[in-house]
Amino acid sequence: MLRRAWALGLMLLAGAALAEPRPTLKYCDYPVYPPISWSDGSQVRGLAPSLVRQVLGDLGYQVQVVVLGNWKRCLLDAAAGRVDVVLAYRTGQRQQGLRFSRVPVLREEVALFVNRRHLPRFQQLQDLTAYRGGLLFGESYGQDFDREVVQHGNIEWVSSSVQNFGKLIRQRIDFIPHERRTGQLFIERLPGAQDIVALPQAISVDYLRLAVSRQSPLAARMDEIDAQLQRQVDSGAVQRWLDQSQADYRAMLKAQAGAAP
Repeated sequence: MLRRAWALGLMLLAGAALAEPRPTLKYCDYPVYPPISWSDGSQVRGLAPSLVRQVLGDLGYQVQVVVLGNWKRCLLDAAAGRVDVVLAYRTGQRQQGLRFSRVPVLREEVALFVNRRHLPRFQQLQDLTAYRGGLLFGESYGQDFDREVVQHGNIEWVSSSVQNFGKLIRQRIDFIPHERRTGQLFIERLPGAQDIVALPQAISVDYLRLAVSRQSPLAARMDEIDAQLQRQVDSGAVQRWLDQSQADYRAMLKAQAGAAP
């Protein structure tokens, strides 16, 4: 009888432990970078949220997706500890408030998008100081780009890729630095973008990484995060999420075009 009561007690304790909700962490996204992250109007989709949910889920967390008004606010909130996780490029300034994974999520090539009706003369970064460029608030494409281009004051900052590429279409700016894969996908069905092209020369190559607020409890688990990321890369899951996101994004645009009056 005593043994049966003891076994029942263990079962009740195990059931209580299983019933306890998993802790929730906040993941901040600005979903204007298909296929990395984008919005279908009701939820954030793409490689980034899929990866974050998988990695943090395997570590025992639930994920709350937070969408703010621009990318700069995501970075500021992560540095201040108001959100736990973002996916971003690693820079010296960002490392002051964030811990970055050693294992990269994705290699990204940054290209210069221009209007073929007004091609800038570009061989090196210093050449861009003679032209007007467009960036989203909070974007950085490396210390060299920031030093040679941004600090010359010829960048116009906006919060929307539609607004940014619209200015390039109307020739109000001369160039947009943008991840090549994302930029090409974005302009495929953008009205008026038939003259927008990406120059073949890359201005930089960088790596998208999972970045954790130094004030988050997750900051103490970076080794586990790296192990989880390596598992997802090696298994091919990252590439599958990327391919699926591209297909889903194109399907959404096609459906929207078909539904337009």
